Amino acid sequence: MEKLREECGVFGVYAKDNYDIAATTYYGLYALQHRGQESCGIAVCNDGIITAHKDLGLVADVFTPAVMAQAEPGHMAIGHVRYGTTGATDRNNAQPIVVNHCKGSLALAHNGNLVNAYALRQDLELNGSIFHTTSDTEVISYIITKARLTAPSIEEAVDRAMDKLQGAYSLVIMSATKLMAVRDPRGFRPLCYGQTPEGAYVVASESCALDAVGATLIRDVEPGEILVFDPQGVRSIRTHCGQEKRTMCVFEYIYFARPDSVMDGSPVHNARRWAGRFLAQEHPVEADVVVGVPDSGIDAAIGFAQASGIPYGVGLMKNKYIGRTFISPGQKSREDKVRIKLNPIAATVLGKRVVLIDDSIVRGTTSARIVKLLREAGAKEVHMRISAPPFLNPCYYGTDIDSRDMLIAAKYPVEEICRRIGADSLGYLRIEDVVKLAEGGGGFCTACFSGQYPTQVPENTKKYRFERKLSEKEPKP
Repeated sequence: MEKLREECGVFGVYAKDNYDIAATTYYGLYALQHRGQESCGIAVCNDGIITAHKDLGLVADVFTPAVMAQAEPGHMAIGHVRYGTTGATDRNNAQPIVVNHCKGSLALAHNGNLVNAYALRQDLELNGSIFHTTSDTEVISYIITKARLTAPSIEEAVDRAMDKLQGAYSLVIMSATKLMAVRDPRGFRPLCYGQTPEGAYVVASESCALDAVGATLIRDVEPGEILVFDPQGVRSIRTHCGQEKRTMCVFEYIYFARPDSVMDGSPVHNARRWAGRFLAQEHPVEADVVVGVPDSGIDAAIGFAQASGIPYGVGLMKNKYIGRTFISPGQKSREDKVRIKLNPIAATVLGKRVVLIDDSIVRGTTSARIVKLLREAGAKEVHMRISAPPFLNPCYYGTDIDSRDMLIAAKYPVEEICRRIGADSLGYLRIEDVVKLAEGGGGFCTACFSGQYPTQVPENTKKYRFERKLSEKEPKP
């Protein structure tokens, strides 16, 4: 891995009358495609019957015109785009998960990562539960279903289940008659809702998906809140609100979210421009042009240019037709892969002292190749600035970094990283400033920088912990 992997994206829509549910969900997922490119799925509720279609691939590949033509009508649907941080890339792990039980059907889509999934799953298996996937999302579905056996309603079952779930989870849940939006008490992952001009309610990981379907943002789902959409309207259940300190993942603002989204009241574009401004103050440099690495480095580069007075220039062009999952064919080198995805604009950098802005450095190999590309295009100097602090620690809340082994900042000081990537200078954003990026305030999780985790560290942290070989499992007594 040379860049951070995205989160999953969730989407839901509820209309009192029959609505173009499948198409609305399709467009919503399309807007959230940046949050996951492994697999996707849509579940539709038609008069209490839930049907789902999901598969590996991008939204446009899975939901072809032929598939969409066969979509069921209905008044509710939920959707999901996946990049899995627990479990392999497998069709069985695609979401939404659909569960049929004696109290009715249930469909669930999840963004985040449970820190106690391993313990919960072991307990469920010892009590007879049979799992069909290797993701922690199925664990959540079992916990809710088990609570529903004695709870008077599905929302009460979800409320009880939250007592057992630890870690990051933003959920959209659909029963035969209700749609629910759920956010964990710390609010690790974003979730918001809005309404279309026709009166349909829409829930999404990011507000850009509301924009894509013509919905107006109403507000974010509060940490710990359950929103229930049913024929009576919208209800809020706040049993778990205020129980924990808010610790939203700060990387949502730095990298994961689309710049046109607004999260917890703060525009992502503005947050990234602030990161650039802080970098200009903390790590000033004499230079001729500021260049951002597409796409998430561009806004910070604009902020750096505005604060420093150094002109901003488009110095790297990204190939729009190469997906983030692009794999080099045959024996093509990784350097060729970078060249195919990014190409320098010589007219911008030739003979110039360049400030290069990117969102993060994981292993350092991609940064080194980009610096090399700029030098080959004629850049006289390349000064790299990173709009995040050094990534030093694994993340257990949904980012695909489960070990320090792949993190260059955990192995070397800044001066050595600078030498290894071939830059003339290197500067990172300070932790003190990264928590100032969001205008709306509230707390952030910065454990990947500081090592101070807001929850207990899980006992088993590996991504494929539910896919161990027989030789790796505990011996029978």
